[in-house]
Amino acid sequence: MNSINEAFDFDLFTQLSPDMICIAGYNGFFKKVNPAVLRTLGYTYEELLAKPINEFVYPDDRIVTTESREAIKRSIPLINFENRYVTKSGEIVWLSWTSIGIEEQKVVFAIAKNITHKKRLEEDRNNLITNLTKTNDELRQLAYTTAHNLRSPVNSLLSIFSMINTETVDNKDVAEFLNMLRHSTENLRDTLDNYVDILIQKNSLNIQVGPVSLSESFNRVFRSLRSLIIDTKADITTDFNEVDIINFNKAYLESIFLNLISNSIKYAKHNTYPQISVRSYKGNGAVVLIFKDDGLGFDMDNVKNRIFGFNQTFHANKDSKGIGLYLVHNHLTSLGGQIAIDSSLNNGATFTITFPA
Repeated sequence: MNSINEAFDFDLFTQLSPDMICIAGYNGFFKKVNPAVLRTLGYTYEELLAKPINEFVYPDDRIVTTESREAIKRSIPLINFENRYVTKSGEIVWLSWTSIGIEEQKVVFAIAKNITHKKRLEEDRNNLITNLTKTNDELRQLAYTTAHNLRSPVNSLLSIFSMINTETVDNKDVAEFLNMLRHSTENLRDTLDNYVDILIQKNSLNIQVGPVSLSESFNRVFRSLRSLIIDTKADITTDFNEVDIINFNKAYLESIFLNLISNSIKYAKHNTYPQISVRSYKGNGAVVLIFKDDGLGFDMDNVKNRIFGFNQTFHANKDSKGIGLYLVHNHLTSLGGQIAIDSSLNNGATFTITFPA
């Protein structure tokens, strides 16, 4: 029986290997290279052996490459060392080297993998992260600025309302209207304050959660939308008897109610009054909220994967911005909650919200 050394053709292995295999001298020249080196760099065998290795290395990487070669001479193996080479056509390729020196023979044995594709993916990812970070910072600054700029006119309105004594207004309808405006303006001020607080919390990666009442949050939103609800004759029923207190962020919860209610009213079927029901219960150790309306609904076969996407609109409404459901989804999932939807065209929508346990 042949020995392993006799049966195994090492030269054939190096010839067929997709990895670059080379032998270099301590003098900085290639002594022998396999075909993968020729294919990758585009030079002929004679061209690669005729010049110092550093002449093929990308100029910015020559110093660190020389330093690594000197370390090999001190019997320090080189593991996964990355540098760039310039091909004969001028293309830059990234290589990952594993090398070891043989002091007695003054040579270096090295194997390299072409990692150019990996490096390009990393660069694309880093550019994307950089752009997303910049966009996120710009959006946060815009939110800060918008909230700050809106505070002045809101405070001015509140100052005006403080000077109006509705008890002296003879017309009861006018007095009630003024009270509704004052309450709505107060809610707007509080909402702006909450949004600024949320932005600050998000910036510190610390969203505050605690016991929150579903009924109190819902009623607060109801009061802020009272004029819209009256004008559209929306019929809203609630049932928070089984469970009312959840562990959540108060501003997030009010934003969820605000967006779901306003959406249900906005997308009610033509010539009908919106019918909305909201109830809560405990299921599988978590608090579940069912929000149901009888509006236009969604064609889930077409919009299922986009329903909670940013800037996604599904109905021909001039006021549609595609932000409401995105915010609802983001508020929930950022704190470990979930939301699902069951809907069909002209048959309304049922949102099942599961708050984090």
